[in-house]
Amino acid sequence: MRVPTNSNNELMLSRISDLSVLQSKLQSQVSTGQRIFNPEDDPASMGRVLTLDNESRQLSQYNSNMNYALDLSNATYSALNSIKSISDRAGEIATLGTSTGTAGSNQAYASEVNQEIEQLIQLGNSTFQNNSLFSGTAVSTPAFSATRDASGNVTGVTYQGETNPANVVTVPISSSSNIAPGTDNTTNQGIGTFINTLVSLRNALQAGDTTTVQSLRSSLTSSEDMLVSAISDAGAVQTRIQVAQTQNTDRANNIDKLVSSEAEVNMPEAITQLSQTNQSYQAALQSTSLIMRTSLMDYIPVS
Repeated sequence: MRVPTNSNNELMLSRISDLSVLQSKLQSQVSTGQRIFNPEDDPASMGRVLTLDNESRQLSQYNSNMNYALDLSNATYSALNSIKSISDRAGEIATLGTSTGTAGSNQAYASEVNQEIEQLIQLGNSTFQNNSLFSGTAVSTPAFSATRDASGNVTGVTYQGETNPANVVTVPISSSSNIAPGTDNTTNQGIGTFINTLVSLRNALQAGDTTTVQSLRSSLTSSEDMLVSAISDAGAVQTRIQVAQTQNTDRANNIDKLVSSEAEVNMPEAITQLSQTNQSYQAALQSTSLIMRTSLMDYIPVS
C-alpha cells in the first residue's frame, strides 16, 4: 500500500524540525560548555544542581560570618594584649612601690598609674564597627563609665555592659555551630575590677601606704591571670574559625566540582554528536528535497 504523499512530507519535515532543534541545543552546549539550560533538559540533575546552589549560597554567608567573627576576635585579642601590657607594668610598679620605693619615686609611680588608668578606660571602651568590645550583648553601650574628682582624676569605674554570663554575642559559622568571638561577661567585669584596683594602687602610692600597695599585689595577680586566660581563649577562637574557614572552602570547592559534573557538557561527546547531527540534518534536507521533487513529477502529465 502506498503511503500518501502528504503524510510522507509531514514525516520528513517533522524529522528535519527535530534535527534542527537538536542541532541548536548541541551548538549551545558546545559554545557555553553547559548541558542544562532548562529544568526539562534533565529534571533530576537540575534538582541536584539547585540543591547544591542553595548550599553554596549558605556557605558563602557562613564565610562572611566567619570573616566578621575573625576580625572581631582579632580586635578583641589586640585590646586584651594592650590591657595585659598595662597589667604587667602595674605589677612591676606594685613590687617597686613596696621594695625600693621612696616618697619621690612613689609619687612618680602614682602619676604613671594614673596615666595607665586613662589608657585602660579607653581600651575598655574600645569598639569594633561601632559596637562595644567589652559590653557583651549591650553592644551600643560603652562598657565602662568613670567617675572623677574635682581635679579630673578617675575615682572609680562602673561596668555598664551585659552581666548575665549566658548573654554573649554569637555568630553562626555553620548550620549546626555558633561561635562567640568576643570576651565573656565575667572577663568584661573583671576588666572593670582591674581598673578599680589601679585606682586603689594609685591612691596608695600617692599616700605612701606601702601596706595597701602590698595587699593589692594579689588582686593584680588575679587580674593578670584573668587576662592571660582571656587572651588564650581569643587565640583558641581564632584557631577554630580558621579551621572552619578551611573546611568551608574545601566544601565550596567540592560543590563547584559536583555542579560541574551535573551541569557541564562532555565536550568531546557533544562535538561528536553535533557533527553527526549536522550530517544527518544535511542528509535529511537533501533527501527531502529529492523526494518532494520526485513527488511533484507525479502531477506533471507526460506528453
